[in-house]
Amino acid sequence: MKTKAFRAALPYTLPICVGFLFLGMSYGFLMRSQGFSFVYPMLMSLFIFAGSMEFVTANLLLMPTFQPLHAFLLTLMVNARHLFYGLSMLDKFQNLGWKKPYLIFGLCDETFSIHCAVPPPEGVDRGWFMFFVTVLNQLYWVAGATLGALLGYLIHFNTTGIEFVMTALFVVMFLNQWEERKDHRPALIGVGCTLLCLLVLGSDHFLLPAMGLIILCFLWLRRRSPQEVSP
Repeated sequence: MKTKAFRAALPYTLPICVGFLFLGMSYGFLMRSQGFSFVYPMLMSLFIFAGSMEFVTANLLLMPTFQPLHAFLLTLMVNARHLFYGLSMLDKFQNLGWKKPYLIFGLCDETFSIHCAVPPPEGVDRGWFMFFVTVLNQLYWVAGATLGALLGYLIHFNTTGIEFVMTALFVVMFLNQWEERKDHRPALIGVGCTLLCLLVLGSDHFLLPAMGLIILCFLWLRRRSPQEVSP
């Protein structure tokens, strides 16, 4: 059962492996360039496993004084989208026993996409399939971050702007979704609400209001045309 689920999950995660190795190495290089041992990105990618927040944490660790409340609120804003991911996964995670806590912890953007778009193949246990998708994706990230930090001992270059790789990843995912779907209303709503909140509230406070406004627009649109809209 486990072997069959692993073999079924592996092909779906290989494209993510390429991206995660590159992004993870970028993160590892960044941490090493700021003077951290390779142990830091290795353990942070293992226990935090939130790519955007890990890049931000590099700066938090360099602050003169640690501010727990600031770190908590910043983490909430950066990863607030996972609140909505989690709500949509409640049914899929039911009755999975000990796997459920780890599946919740390891729910990154790419894993969420596979869980939503790829049903387990016939004859493959759903829980084990989702488990291996999640654990493989995290292993790719941990390996990339660790390898990047280790190479940082040998290779030295200007890492200014390297954190932009996360933004680039989301842009690529957006373009891929745009090309695959005929209905572009959800994408336009997301872009429009985000730009509106950014202009009104500024770059430091726009994220949570933008996501709330997007959800409200989706709910309104779904009530008007429930059979046509798939955010």
